[in-house]
This record gives sequence, C-alpha cells and structure tokens, in this order.
Amino acid sequence: MKLGIMQPYFFPYVGYFQLINSVDKFIIYDNIQYTKKGWINRNRILVNGSDQFISLPIKKDSDYLNVKERFLAESWDNDKRKMLNRIKESYRKAPYFTETFELIERCLKCEEKNLFNFIFCSIQELMKHFNIETELIVSSDIPIDHKLKGAEKVMALCKEEGADIYMNPIGGLDLYDKHLFKENGLKLQFQKSNSLVYPQFKNEFIPWLSIIDVMMFNNKEEISMYLNNYKLI
Repeated sequence: MKLGIMQPYFFPYVGYFQLINSVDKFIIYDNIQYTKKGWINRNRILVNGSDQFISLPIKKDSDYLNVKERFLAESWDNDKRKMLNRIKESYRKAPYFTETFELIERCLKCEEKNLFNFIFCSIQELMKHFNIETELIVSSDIPIDHKLKGAEKVMALCKEEGADIYMNPIGGLDLYDKHLFKENGLKLQFQKSNSLVYPQFKNEFIPWLSIIDVMMFNNKEEISMYLNNYKLI
C-alpha cells in the first residue's frame, strides 16, 4: 500500500495533486506548527503577466500554535470578496474560466473558520473535481506518538496505516534516507514532476503556480494527464 503525507496547502500547485493521485492513502498534517510565509495559507496566481500572491488572512495568535488551532481572521468575509474579484479580473478571459471560477467560489464559500478545516474542505472539493478517490486521513486521528519528528514520525505513520511504500515529493531527497526506510520494511520513493508548459494567454510561461492557474487554462482531460506527468526516483 502506498502512502503520502503532506502539510495542508491553500490551492496548491499540480505536484501536490500528483502525489495524492499516486497513493492509496494520503495523510494531511493538522498537528504541526503553522509557519508564516509558507504555502499553508497562500499561493500564487497569474496577474497581468506576473505571479502574485493570494492569501487567507489569519487571526492573530501565538506563533507556536498548530495549524488546527489557527483560525481565519474576522475580515475574511470582506477579504473573500476581494480575492474572488481579483481572480475573476485576472482570469475572466481564460478558456475554462466559468467552470473553474464556480469551483473556486464553492471552495472559498466553505463555512469553516478553522484554518485546517477550511483548507481540508477545498482539497476535498478539488479531489472530487479531478475524480481522485484516494483516502484522505487527518494526522491527529492516527494513534502514534505525535512527539516523534522527521523520518521517525513518517515511519510510525506508515506502520500504523499498513503502508509498505512511502511516496515523498522530490524536495525530501536530502531529508530522508532510503536505507533507513528499507531497514524498517519500507520502500521510499521520491516523486519529481516533469516539466509542464501550457499557454497562459500570450505571456511568457510562469511555472508551478496554484492549481487555479492550471484549471483556468486546461480541461479536465488535460489535467488528468498532468496528474501522471512525473517520474519516480
């Protein structure tokens, strides 16, 4: 059984969905510390030919709280309208604007104010849209010692879920040792997305933007092919 594990990301890039699509079970961490300037509550879209951030506003609180303990700011209702207008103005001439904008609007209108639950809701909606049937699991629901760190925690999660293959994005190449995993009865594979280029209006292509960008310029059949456009190392 193949297992993948990631942090919750806001409208993540296509590689995130490649990983979900390639495994049998996918664990999303809710009991990890929220980090600023990462991808948990923000991502990049195309605005007038350049990449710019869209961000979920977070209620002020301790920097040491976990993602599941953070909440959207009181200003979210107003910020939501601004975000939707920004996306609309940026992509209204894109070939798949109408269906994509309806999906984004549905995700952003999720009633959840808890940061993790809000992102989890949008990932479920996107998976449904892409016909990905991988089982999603919330990390804190798994009975392991959650004080474990790094590879030890990953291997404990794999053992508890009955996995024999652990799939990790290529960014973890320097973090995890294949020999260590093998000694613990696990095969470690790294997933590297192949180069992906598609027309973004008449602009010079900007890679690895939010999945929003991919959906605006590609139909579901093309995206289905992109989900398998990677190599294993």
